[in-house]
Amino acid sequence: MSSATQSDKPRTHPAVAIGSFRELFDAHARFVWRSLLGLGVPENDVADASQQVFVVLQGKLDQIDEGCRVSTFVYGICLRVASDFRRRAHVRRERLCAMPPERPTAAPQESAVSHREALDRLRVALDAIDTAQREVFVLYEIEELAMAEVARAVGCPLQTAYSRLHAARKSVVAALGEHVEGE
Repeated sequence: MSSATQSDKPRTHPAVAIGSFRELFDAHARFVWRSLLGLGVPENDVADASQQVFVVLQGKLDQIDEGCRVSTFVYGICLRVASDFRRRAHVRRERLCAMPPERPTAAPQESAVSHREALDRLRVALDAIDTAQREVFVLYEIEELAMAEVARAVGCPLQTAYSRLHAARKSVVAALGEHVEGE
């Protein structure tokens, strides 16, 4: 069989049918975006980080473990890419320009503003907790993965994942406590 015909076939794994890369991208793009935000990648860097996740994913499709969900594998890549982006954040500098670009702004609606403020408070609360706790919290509470999948994605025992979740919840509730009670 020629190499041209081999590369035209979609790659498959014993436990996971991958399909076309476009299908994989469509199925996981929103998950990657949310995960990167949840892992502390600044909003203006999420597009670049997301692209990096899919570049890495395309090269590693054949490494998905048997029985592993594709989303768990993708999240593992997100962890590493987010870590790289956070590490490089301190070396980046803003580029100044004479006049800031004008952006058309829609009339702010109260619900959109309060939603944005709540997300910002959550992001600040998540930034204040330990990275390992944050990963478990984001996967379990926000992405709603089963705890067994969370433990597998972050590479820790199930009970450790539960204790990290408990500690993260305490920290987040303490950080958001006054806002949660007031709303």
